[in-house]
Amino acid sequence: MNRVVNYQQCIKESYQYVKNLPSKGALADYIPELARVDDSKFGAYMTNLDGEDFGIGDDLEKFSIQSISKVLTLTMAYQKLGEKIWERVDVEPSGAKFDSLILLDTNKGIPRNPFINSGAIVVCDILVSQLGDPKKEFLQFVRDLADLPELEYSKEIASSEKSCGYRNVALCNYIKSFGNIENDPSEVLDFYFLACSLMMTCQELSQCFGFLANRGRRIADGKKIVSSSQSKRLNALMMTCGFYDESGEFAFGVGLPGKSGVGGGIVAVYPKNYTFAVWSPKLNLKGNSYLGMKFLEDFTTRSELTIF
Repeated sequence: MNRVVNYQQCIKESYQYVKNLPSKGALADYIPELARVDDSKFGAYMTNLDGEDFGIGDDLEKFSIQSISKVLTLTMAYQKLGEKIWERVDVEPSGAKFDSLILLDTNKGIPRNPFINSGAIVVCDILVSQLGDPKKEFLQFVRDLADLPELEYSKEIASSEKSCGYRNVALCNYIKSFGNIENDPSEVLDFYFLACSLMMTCQELSQCFGFLANRGRRIADGKKIVSSSQSKRLNALMMTCGFYDESGEFAFGVGLPGKSGVGGGIVAVYPKNYTFAVWSPKLNLKGNSYLGMKFLEDFTTRSELTIF
């Protein structure tokens, strides 16, 4: 049996296994628009470097990628600032909730990593400083990256997040008090909420992240997005920090770099091999997709395709 057939067989078996598990978790109902999502949805899509892709379930239905977008804002900021970016945000796992304020005081306004909310807000501040029209230019960046000229923000979801984003407002203002936010907090937060509202399918998300499996180059045409060294660092950050205070559990169970979002999406990367996007809206207590994590753990166990 060839390698491609094994991929497909493992995906089908893992999907069926997970579909038969008890339905656990809850929607991210603290964001009103996300509370309206059908919690029975479940899709997965694999993009291989060899061009043999495969999807299953609700893999072609759009959902809000939420914090998965933090990898994309970081990628764009990394393009602009290079290694100087690490003067503004650290690269250590937080060991705390994604919206925690606790460590900011200890670290004098330097967030522990770019994937917790405080770190992503600093990254958005960098882009506001670097770009003439950050909302428009970031959207175009992701459109080009994913080859999706019609990609759009969801203004409804962004507005919904803004209506209840009090802790993010507190984070931004607190970081500003240390001098690590250069721009007006309201402008930075507007951009942050909008970036999180991007709507993509599992197929689109998996293909969008292909550059991180391909040494920083788009799979379709080899266009350089980031250097091979920067791609390595982005994958390392996803491995250690992509799931907040559950990052160790994801590394232990799945064995891949990845990033989650409270919309129920997860993207995972096996460098030089494939990317995977999974979507199931019910979240566990740490804010990560319950079935998405179960699916990826089962798939990497069956296929034995991990970085370890």
